[in-house]
Amino acid sequence: MSEGRKLVIVESPAKAKTIGGYLGKDWDVEASVGHIRDIPTPSEMPADIKKGPFGRFGVDVDNGFEAYYVVDADKKKKVSELKRLLKGADELYLATDEDREGEAIAWHLLEVLQPKVPVKRMVFHEITKEAIQRAANTTRDLDVAMVDAQETRRILDRLYGYEVSPVLWRKVKAGLSAGRVQSVATRMVVERERERMAFVRASYWDVVGDFTPDGTSNQFGARLSAVDDARVATGRDFADDGTLKSKNVVHLDEETANSIARQVISAQVKVTSVQEKPYTRRPSAPFTTSTLQQEASRKLRLSSKNAMRVAQRLYENGYITYMRTDSTTLSEAALTAARQQARDLYGAEYVPDAPRRYEKKVKNAQEAHEAIRPAGDRFRTPAQVAGELRGDEFALYELIWKRTVASQMADARGSTATVKLGGTLEDGRVVEFSASGTVITFRGFLAAYEEGRDEEQISRAQEADEERRLPKLSEGVAITTLRADADGHETSPPPRYTEATLVKAMEEKGIGRPSTYASTVGTIQDRGYVNTRGNALIPTWLAFAVTRLLEEHFTELVDYDFTASMEEDLDRIAGGDEQRAAWLQRFYFGEGLSGEGLADGATTGSPGGLPNIGRSGQGLKHLVEDLGEIDAREISTIPIGEGIVVRVGRYGPYVEETVPQGVDLSTGEMSDDAATTPRRATINDDIAPDEMTPAKARELLDQSADDGRVLGQDPDTGRDIVAKAGRYGPYVTEVLDEETAALKGKAKVKPRTASLFKDMDLATMDLDTALKLLSLPRVVGMSTEEDGTPVEITAQNGRYGPYLKKGTDSRSLTSEQQLFDITLEEALAIYAQPKQRGRASSAPLKELGNDPVSGRPMVVKDGRFGPYVTDGETNSTLRKGDDPEAITPERGAELLAEKRAKGPTTRKRAAKKTTKKAATKKTAAKKTAKKAATKKA
Repeated sequence: MSEGRKLVIVESPAKAKTIGGYLGKDWDVEASVGHIRDIPTPSEMPADIKKGPFGRFGVDVDNGFEAYYVVDADKKKKVSELKRLLKGADELYLATDEDREGEAIAWHLLEVLQPKVPVKRMVFHEITKEAIQRAANTTRDLDVAMVDAQETRRILDRLYGYEVSPVLWRKVKAGLSAGRVQSVATRMVVERERERMAFVRASYWDVVGDFTPDGTSNQFGARLSAVDDARVATGRDFADDGTLKSKNVVHLDEETANSIARQVISAQVKVTSVQEKPYTRRPSAPFTTSTLQQEASRKLRLSSKNAMRVAQRLYENGYITYMRTDSTTLSEAALTAARQQARDLYGAEYVPDAPRRYEKKVKNAQEAHEAIRPAGDRFRTPAQVAGELRGDEFALYELIWKRTVASQMADARGSTATVKLGGTLEDGRVVEFSASGTVITFRGFLAAYEEGRDEEQISRAQEADEERRLPKLSEGVAITTLRADADGHETSPPPRYTEATLVKAMEEKGIGRPSTYASTVGTIQDRGYVNTRGNALIPTWLAFAVTRLLEEHFTELVDYDFTASMEEDLDRIAGGDEQRAAWLQRFYFGEGLSGEGLADGATTGSPGGLPNIGRSGQGLKHLVEDLGEIDAREISTIPIGEGIVVRVGRYGPYVEETVPQGVDLSTGEMSDDAATTPRRATINDDIAPDEMTPAKARELLDQSADDGRVLGQDPDTGRDIVAKAGRYGPYVTEVLDEETAALKGKAKVKPRTASLFKDMDLATMDLDTALKLLSLPRVVGMSTEEDGTPVEITAQNGRYGPYLKKGTDSRSLTSEQQLFDITLEEALAIYAQPKQRGRASSAPLKELGNDPVSGRPMVVKDGRFGPYVTDGETNSTLRKGDDPEAITPERGAELLAEKRAKGPTTRKRAAKKTTKKAATKKTAAKKTAKKAATKKA
């Protein structure tokens, strides 16, 4: 390395701090805090740019798909700081991650900083002293092909989103988004729910018993497997429509199973077959991004996003290698370290003679990096890092360490015995019972680690791998039946995806890349397409409507193979086998198929070439232009059977049944009037699509038609007081008489209405409590101002909870019950206290220790807009996946660091947002007025 001052730029402050400790005093290590610039939205563009070729997409589609980039507003200060540091540097080292996104960040830095000193690309897969110093001495040039691939991905996503999303706005709901990967992932979740909705449960029976060899006490269990040489049907023999897939099995019902159970007790049973074979189980490969997310979900209950967040911290602090990879290979140094550690901890017999090498068997796998493993040429055991890591960080490191070491250990070995018992029943039927048992004689890698299992794997794996010893038996040995019971079962629908199994399925289909799995799974939840129930991913009805529109009118864009082929093409661009502009030309315009613009040696018919989009391969642009008429109502309609449908409306999903007027719904008899009228009911989020059966729909429709429970009459007005369940929760209201109701539109007479308190139950609501609720706001009493002016104090329930109001002075109350109970004296005492700014201070939800930057104590608090972490100076709202009770000190410090890096929200930016919001409202008001005027005309 040459002498002089050197500037190293990485992405994150944590990474900068760790690397800075490994380099000498002549090195300045600074963080860019992620990307410094991006393609702006049209609303963020300068007026002169907006009028030009970049105005629609931020991309000039007619001139080589050139993108227009701007430095993010919150990164301008950071760019100035980097330019200042660069002035005093003799060399610039761009040390961002060695993947496409990291390469693109380095390119953007190069474009913005315009350095006049030598520039070197510094890359590494782990942050240890040896690795960093080695990387500083073995630099390379910027990989322009990788930058092209990432820029193509960014432009592709912009074109896809900006062309397709407006179709969703017009035909489904305003504000929706479509995305190259997110729409396909949403489709996968919707398809699984459709399978569950179409699934027909089938019941089947068998018999389980306890048996023992004559004269011994060695009991073992066995299950009925055949009757009269016909195999007894199990769950896997049934199709999703509830029918048997094979005619060569016997389907037992409850009566038959009970008959067999009764008869087998007295039948003569003997051993008819004994088979024993060796059992071998091999260790799993080291972690890739996908398998790490899956196993972290199964064993640590971490979401994909949280697993990657924790892994990022472990990588940046030098504990593990780079965590975005689809490679299962280990370096020679890592192989040696893992084998040596296994030998030291478990013994030489636990390590095979030769290192284990794993090959990836997943579509489109790239082997650019190593697998995820502990950092360094010698691994630190979990015990050695226990004093440095806590919570999720320790748990994830331990998981990675165990998996890596186990991957280089010997197979687990043993034997599996299968025994079959036969007997003849009183009615002449011949029955067969089977039992299996596995005995592991050498645990091998299981001494260190055993992989978790998903729901659909459990039943199969339990039978195959459950360790159970059978007594020594031989053919012809008589067996005594101690117990026999009929055992009923029902087939189960395909299990819903979890975050882990969705990532696994995406990887198998070649959809997405290690760097995008977690963000994709997070995006489909954030956009309202998928909800969670426990670990299960449940699509919303909105996702059904969007998926149907895309399937019917943008078929290729949500086709799994097509999406995978786009990933392959991006890989080809990264490898220099395809040119960015030519590929985008074909995707968007459907042109350039003659081969013009392709890289040397590439052809339009080469493997991985982009399939045609739309009819005759006209490209995305023409596909959107030639869409034709889309029936918005039909697209948003999902039939659920018996003439009932679910519709996705402007204000959410609802169920609808159209019935002839005059029909008595209890008898089905119809009057002579042939007109029809729809019954509708709102669908709450807690009802999953597969639970919306015709019976459930009618239950909701009946509830919606119910005018509520009359609690009695208001003694002052004589009006009925009714308790009802509404869209926004239970409430009570009064029923206006016909004369008052007739004035409603003219005199603005509204019935009094009040929501129930959080601790109230609609079923037990009584008249007295309802009248109290309807009396709110309650006048507590009168107070006198300093100038002698009397002023009224009222107790009211507001959006943010109960409070007192005196003129313009409001004070929060601690409970809703105080609205009824608080006295004037108690109210005056509250007003005698100094007014606190914001909400009353509450006890912290969790204490996290001192922040490493400010040195002040960090705590988690419950704020007006949800839980947040603060050190008293900086506040940062917890993200969607952060659990206030489980958040670690490291995560708290990370959130505060991110907030500080962004800087405070300036008044100018806040005012700009407010102005923009007001302008949007004004435009909407104009449109509404124009529509009303058109209707009137």
